[in-house]
Amino acid sequence: MIGAVTGSMRDRLVDAATELFYADGLRAVSVDKVIERARTTKVTFYRHFKSKDDLVVAHLQRRAEQEREGITAAVERAGGDPDRAFQLISEALGTMACEPGFRGCPFINAAAEYPEPTSSVRRTVDAHRAWCKAAFARIVEPLQLADPDGVADDLMLIRDGAMVAGYLDAGEAVAASFLRSCRAVTGR
Repeated sequence: MIGAVTGSMRDRLVDAATELFYADGLRAVSVDKVIERARTTKVTFYRHFKSKDDLVVAHLQRRAEQEREGITAAVERAGGDPDRAFQLISEALGTMACEPGFRGCPFINAAAEYPEPTSSVRRTVDAHRAWCKAAFARIVEPLQLADPDGVADDLMLIRDGAMVAGYLDAGEAVAASFLRSCRAVTGR
């Protein structure tokens, strides 16, 4: 029973932080704001997180898990067809960009606020980006391209651009551009 309560409070803190961090920025949101939103106390906060940076990492890990689940589901639904995988990912990007409060990529945003490459936040961002690049390399593997890692880097750049464009442009345009760009890079 205690484990369930502990997990629940930690989740409430991460939920509150995720909402506030994404809307207002990582550095702009204080621990006190998160505590207030989660309706808990500082003592409880510090039972779960040693520092605000640890909470930022937990927020990013949650966002990474969500993105990874989405990409993995698209790849599975595509059944080994790279173009179909990119179609499904582009649809998800377009939908996400149309959601109220969309503010671009939480990882790009975090990297902008935490420029020190050795910080735990940047290491979390880097780990997720490495996962995405590896996922893109796996998607294009059936195409037997000459430089699948280079193509994966290009696809990551396209994904980053789509996330920024999603904050600025219409979701349908972002989805269409992402798909066209993926096809151009993969020669499809």
